[in-house]
Amino acid sequence: MTDTAALMTHGLTKSYGDFRALRGVNLEVQRGEIFGFLGPNGSGKTTTIRCLLDLIRPDGGTVRVLGIDPQVNPVAVRARTGYLPGELRVDDRFTVEGALHFFNNLRENKAAWSHIQALANRLELDLKRPIKNLSKGNKQKVGVVQALMHQPELLLLDEPTSGLDPLMQQQVLQAIREAKANGATVFFSSHVLSEVQEIADRVGIIRRGEVVEVATPQALINRSLRRARVQFKQPVDARVLAQLPGVKVLGRQDGTSVQLQIEGDMDQLIKALAALPVNDFETERPSLEEVFLAYYEDHPASKNTARPGGA
Repeated sequence: MTDTAALMTHGLTKSYGDFRALRGVNLEVQRGEIFGFLGPNGSGKTTTIRCLLDLIRPDGGTVRVLGIDPQVNPVAVRARTGYLPGELRVDDRFTVEGALHFFNNLRENKAAWSHIQALANRLELDLKRPIKNLSKGNKQKVGVVQALMHQPELLLLDEPTSGLDPLMQQQVLQAIREAKANGATVFFSSHVLSEVQEIADRVGIIRRGEVVEVATPQALINRSLRRARVQFKQPVDARVLAQLPGVKVLGRQDGTSVQLQIEGDMDQLIKALAALPVNDFETERPSLEEVFLAYYEDHPASKNTARPGGA
């Protein structure tokens, strides 16, 4: 583990009966970065986070959180961490205010009540309402506030914008940016690709319990697929383009236009088009969502591994 790493896992494995949720997860997250952890339900995101906090024990591998082994000293790890679980469970007899006082008491009242109130106001969270009367979105806001309110040096957030409307999603993302600006490290799981692309410094993609890629969002986009639209002066046989390495014909709009997907170098495509009656040629980079989906479409078996509860 490097001196700058906030999180490290090496060879992390975990099974639930015959189901292998983690198959040797290797991760290193640097201090002060926002790291987006991407994968569909059942890919291993939540299991990884729970292992980081010693909420469950892995079958094998090494874990370090802020330089601490969470299996040896889980209290020290949790004292320095703000954790938002995928589904926060709070006693229905509390009001929002009572629940937040409860969480603050657990942390020896490290959070100033004025700061807690400011976070609640920002998320339009009514402190006087009973927990039992809250919608899913408002319960999510309670979870966000309790994770952020003591300004921890590490945030572990499992789907932080789940159930929130677009305006509140932006408020949460801005709060995450501000936490980073104040020196925090943020590790958050998500399947909302647009928000990861918006705020993450680096992205890890997990598939079937294995981390298959770690890179910056822009690097993933730049080195992956492009999309192109070619307009011809007269009808052409698009099959000649489909035979080129890395080129896939997505569909023909009419007899004189074609949409293409290109993986890798475009040199051979450009040379092939030079011999055709091209009238117009447009290309566009994919979104992170398209990159992410490509990883799963290339491996159909991964679509059938989900477990209830989003392991």
